[in-house]
Amino acid sequence: MNTGLDTVARAARTAGAPLSDADTRSLARERARDLLARHDAVLVAHYYVDGELQDLALETGGCVADSLEMARFGRSHLARTLVVAGVRFMGETAKILSPEKRVLMPDLEATCSLDIGCPPDRFARFCDEHPDRTVVVYANTSAAVKARADWMVTSSCALPIVADLKARGEKVLWAPDRHLGRYVQQQTGADMLLWDATCVVHDEFKGIELELMRKEHPRARVLVHPESPESVIRQADRVGSTTQLLRAVSEMDADEFIVATDAGLFHRMRQMAPGKTLLEAPTAGAGATCKSCAHCPWMAMNSVDRLVQCLSGDARTIAAHAIELDPRVIRDARTCIERMLDFVAQTPGAAASPAGGFVPNLGAA
Repeated sequence: MNTGLDTVARAARTAGAPLSDADTRSLARERARDLLARHDAVLVAHYYVDGELQDLALETGGCVADSLEMARFGRSHLARTLVVAGVRFMGETAKILSPEKRVLMPDLEATCSLDIGCPPDRFARFCDEHPDRTVVVYANTSAAVKARADWMVTSSCALPIVADLKARGEKVLWAPDRHLGRYVQQQTGADMLLWDATCVVHDEFKGIELELMRKEHPRARVLVHPESPESVIRQADRVGSTTQLLRAVSEMDADEFIVATDAGLFHRMRQMAPGKTLLEAPTAGAGATCKSCAHCPWMAMNSVDRLVQCLSGDARTIAAHAIELDPRVIRDARTCIERMLDFVAQTPGAAASPAGGFVPNLGAA
């Protein structure tokens, strides 16, 4: 596919000066900026995607955030087209909240193990078997699963929402992440029936290997996302959502951290706390090829080049990157999301907020 870089590349070759990798990346970013402006599009990127995409989003007036804040930002932005750099459920959530807008993704095949692990038909049968329970689903689910839910939550607001349901005497059916569900259950004491699925990244963190790493780095503080196994969570100095972990790196009185979440977050952490040492929590033993490979393979499918391809070509080519949802699914799924948004808006402290000094347009996770 002609991405618009060919002319420049040919000119460079004619002049006898082949493009360096840095020049090629710079040209791709310039091309992406031009295409975003031409299509009246704004780029909303997740914390876990490639750092160049994160920087491009901020440089062009977009945002870097979690899936919910990406959707909220897109809903309030005046752009007619949203380009979502993340995984498919994030694009779907953006479409649910902005059905009148065109929502594109650099790669529609980028999915999520939690989404895969909770098929809508099986989930619907599970709900039918437990009609007495309030259905609470994590953001990392398909639009069809959200359409069956009473509440959607993020890792930032799951605890206060489930605690409120417990106070009202409601029993919870939770899906899909069992580690996050167990953590919420332990913290709130709620009666929760847990679906059995995990994040392919966080599930690989190993408690025994973390103990060994802590001995090697005794001054390091341990930051853990609650999608991690219980043996890892037990060793944490701070358990929290992506925004809460970002705040911890900036605010905690420590200069070294072991971080148990997707390594894509390190890009933003290093920008916010450049003088601090960040270590990836271990996912395997010393004999493994990779001591820690904590990066989502589907998030890695996003790149500046694929963004350029997404916005290049004719209308049919661009349409092939668009999120399309049944209007009935949008209507039903919107209910559980709006219910969460209302709760967060009406309950002080119910969701993490960016700390002072954060890069503009960073949202709560």
